[in-house]
Amino acid sequence: MKSLVSALLAGAAVVVAAPAFAASDVVTIYAADGLHDGKGSWFETQFDAFTKATGVKVQYVEAGSGGVVERVAKEKSNPQADVLVTLPPFIQRAEAEGLLQTFKPTAADQIDGGDDSYQPLVNNFQNFIYDSAKLDAAPKTFADLLDPKFKGKIQYSTPGQAGDGTAVMLQVIHAFGSKDAAFDYLKKLQDNNVGPSSSTGKLTALVNKGEIYVANGDLQMNMSQMADNPNIKVFWPAGPDGVRSAMPLPYYVGLVAGAPDSDNGKKLIEFLLAKDAQSTVSSIAIGAPVRKDVTPTDANFAKLHEAMQGVTVWQPDWTAVLKDLPDDVAHWKQATGS
Repeated sequence: MKSLVSALLAGAAVVVAAPAFAASDVVTIYAADGLHDGKGSWFETQFDAFTKATGVKVQYVEAGSGGVVERVAKEKSNPQADVLVTLPPFIQRAEAEGLLQTFKPTAADQIDGGDDSYQPLVNNFQNFIYDSAKLDAAPKTFADLLDPKFKGKIQYSTPGQAGDGTAVMLQVIHAFGSKDAAFDYLKKLQDNNVGPSSSTGKLTALVNKGEIYVANGDLQMNMSQMADNPNIKVFWPAGPDGVRSAMPLPYYVGLVAGAPDSDNGKKLIEFLLAKDAQSTVSSIAIGAPVRKDVTPTDANFAKLHEAMQGVTVWQPDWTAVLKDLPDDVAHWKQATGS
């Protein structure tokens, strides 16, 4: 349990239509998919509670991790969003491009891993999923995914566009020990790969229906999708050294530079990071809370811990990842012909 607690990437689609409220009664959040999945999701319940407590209505816009940042970037001269939630390295890109403003919420003292512009919101990990109705067991190694039986049956989201897809590329580099070896593997895997996907969340239903057998994902999103997609199971394939490993992939939250309703944006961030909201992260979202003073004891948190038994957690250097990302994505495109 200690390792989990301590360790603990298209166009946007409007999920909640914009109501006709005055600016002071509205807050707009652009978010990567995952925390709003399914009826009674963590975002849904927290937004409802926030509106009840403050009278401020939440406008929610969702896309892939890179997609939401691209939208904020396009709107830089006329910002529409107040709050941004996305995965690394896209939150770091948003900060580097001046898309976030300085705001350190009161909860920051209880949270590790943030800075003056963004904070972790829900802790999470990269993983893969498989169709348990089509496969008797999870593929044990990355090499197993090269088997011809998987031709046209594997799909992973696009590095550089989706946070989870970028994580696949980084995970393979880590597992194979070098970029050359990793891109050589991904070139071979392309024989079985269906093709690009800007959003990881869309792949779950395809796996559940047996249209594809294996896809990438993240632990919080996939665990929360299991109720509606009972055939999916999570797994981590081993690298050439026999080690199964996973990288942390937290949802981060930040205040958008030039936010039209900045004060409401601050209120929403404070609300989502407060102890009451964080105490429901595992029980509702099946993710891990980021506050050090919140220790879940619910069944969902136990499921997260159980799922990761035997998995080694490693920590990327996100500054280096962001610096190398354009070259790495170009290398990936060249290797895969994507």
